[in-house]
Amino acid sequence: MEASSQPHVVVVGAGPAGLMAAEAAAAAGARVTVRDQRRSFGRTLLLAGRSGLNLTHDEPLETFLGRYSTGRELVEPAIRAFPPSAVRAWADELGADTFVGSSGRVFPAAMRATALVRAWLVRLADLGVAFEPATPWSGFDDTSEHTVLALGGASWPQVGGDGSWVAVFRAAGFAVDPLVASNAGVEVEWSAPLLDRFEGTPLKNVAVSIDGETVRGEPTITAAGLEGGPIYALGPRIRAALARARPSLEIDLQPDLPEADLAHRLAGRRRSKDSLSTWLRRAGLQPVAVAIMREATDNRLPTSVDTLAALAKAVPLPVRGIASIDRAISSAGGVAAAEIDETGMLRRRPGTWVVGEMSAWDAPTGGYLIQACLSTGRRAGTAAAALRAD
Repeated sequence: MEASSQPHVVVVGAGPAGLMAAEAAAAAGARVTVRDQRRSFGRTLLLAGRSGLNLTHDEPLETFLGRYSTGRELVEPAIRAFPPSAVRAWADELGADTFVGSSGRVFPAAMRATALVRAWLVRLADLGVAFEPATPWSGFDDTSEHTVLALGGASWPQVGGDGSWVAVFRAAGFAVDPLVASNAGVEVEWSAPLLDRFEGTPLKNVAVSIDGETVRGEPTITAAGLEGGPIYALGPRIRAALARARPSLEIDLQPDLPEADLAHRLAGRRRSKDSLSTWLRRAGLQPVAVAIMREATDNRLPTSVDTLAALAKAVPLPVRGIASIDRAISSAGGVAAAEIDETGMLRRRPGTWVVGEMSAWDAPTGGYLIQACLSTGRRAGTAAAALRAD
């Protein structure tokens, strides 16, 4: 293709969605420029991969798509076109040698993102992609032929994802749902003695519930409250409950044991000389579990077997709030579904696409976040390269 006939695609933002949009557009024959306000590219992936780069998740596609809840319509076509199996093949081509962990999460063999990002940037350079660092987005630009905006949500301010674009979009008349913390810890008011002993301790094999939804896992006690997989997964329910009142989480400390069986165990493990804590530990409740039971009862644990069993199956923990958005793994909210078409292009601004966390979908941790960013980026990049200017 002649250089003069190539569409010029400007990608703003060098996270996973932006870089994938650049790759897809360049591979389709477009001339591509990637701009980022930072001086290096791929920083979001590098930060996300510090404790293991979870690229996607290995499970049936229908189950996978269900993880996006009410935002499914925004990401489903893109993920079907570039599903988890395709992400693994793409990463393996870059030398990642992905593997599936015991929980179904997919990681590169090296775990961290450094090698993958380095290989990816080399591929983009080989495709002719130009890079313009230290170039922040200053608003809608009518001089660019096609623009893919990959500005992120508001949970990564250290790499530029501060949500400052929202005001610009709203001023231009676009509907944008408020950006809120997602995959974030909840605030619980712990006593000093509990924190002195158990801060950083996980609650092993428990079930956490709120408003009729239950998630199994191992939440961790923090100075501010609770964090971890089951808390993150319940985020939408917790946000909705907080909008109405001050809700409580319920912690089932023995989810594999019916309440009657737990009462029977408690009755059979009691010794006349045991303290209350020793008795409960003898019945299979770990010290940290006993501690939160004490916390929930203001250190006045019941002595009745049936009442103790009922408490252990549903320990109430009042929630004061959710951690601030700058401490969250991701953010929910963004450009409303009605504003974008099936390729992610703004309906009222043809030639401009939004990708990744800029649109109003939400997802738990486990590979779903990066997968949706890669898939929506690929969809937009392909569409931008195919659209000819009038």
